Amino acid sequence: MTQLVTRIDDELAALIDQLIAEGAVESRSDAVRRGLHTLIDQYRRSQTAQAIVSGYLALPQSDDEGGWTDAAAIAMIEEEPW
Repeated sequence: MTQLVTRIDDELAALIDQLIAEGAVESRSDAVRRGLHTLIDQYRRSQTAQAIVSGYLALPQSDDEGGWTDAAAIAMIEEEPW
């Protein structure tokens, strides 16, 4: 297992210690690991979202491909007894 050494300011350390006291994390190391996992997950999700948007911009959906969804939604709403 790789060990990372980093410095953080006192305010951040106090916030992490508060998380430990409240039982949100087990230790400072646990907090850092969880934070890094969250950062990496958010970054990967952002990359995936950007790839999806780029794909749709490069090859937009035609009316024939997506028009049926609007018609289906309208039909479902019209069937409601409100």
